[in-house]
Amino acid sequence: MALPTKLLIIEDDVHIRRLLRAGIQRAGHVAVEAATAREGLSLLDIEKPDAVLLDLGLPDRDGIELIQPIKARSTATLLVVSAREDVAEKVAALDLGADDYLTKPFDTEELLARIRTALRHRLSGTADHLPVQLGDVEIDLTHRRVRRAGTEVHLSPKEYEVLAELARRPDRVISHAQLLRTVWGPAHAQRVDYLRIVVRNLRQKLEADPARPALIQNEPGVGYRLKATRD
Repeated sequence: MALPTKLLIIEDDVHIRRLLRAGIQRAGHVAVEAATAREGLSLLDIEKPDAVLLDLGLPDRDGIELIQPIKARSTATLLVVSAREDVAEKVAALDLGADDYLTKPFDTEELLARIRTALRHRLSGTADHLPVQLGDVEIDLTHRRVRRAGTEVHLSPKEYEVLAELARRPDRVISHAQLLRTVWGPAHAQRVDYLRIVVRNLRQKLEADPARPALIQNEPGVGYRLKATRD
């Protein structure tokens, strides 16, 4: 019998912790709680959670400073759950290694859907081996092929690389800067115009309605998400 997945909540607000714990337990997961950054890092080592829900406004340390230590010390999926709505904060969190970012106040069902998605991709371990199927679009990362409704779609090298980066982490926002650094190189990390052109071309080739994209979704000012589920 498989062990239940364990989630570490690092959040100083007791009411929000209670809300998160109730949702997590209702979904069949185990919840572990920390009220400070120090306690969170200690429990990270002791409990070895599958995922971490991290608030940024902690009393003893800014949560943004915990992202890299958490990623360095653990393989847990990291979801930031914060009241900070500033785009720069979201970009910083994602660039530092956060896997997703949810703004308070949040819908509990949306949070549980994000957790399910994160855990599913973490535990599958097959992202680069099995084709990614998104409706009638199939992305074969092993053989570098993309098909739509069974017909191979010709993509330029840059179009393929952007799509592949999104497909390796479906349902997660990847920042503009991260995509640009990976596909074009560090010297082009600010050239969002390059990325917009490629995404527009991908939508023309892959979306049922490019004017209302359902596959490659935009997180305004932050980045793009490849929508793989309807959780």
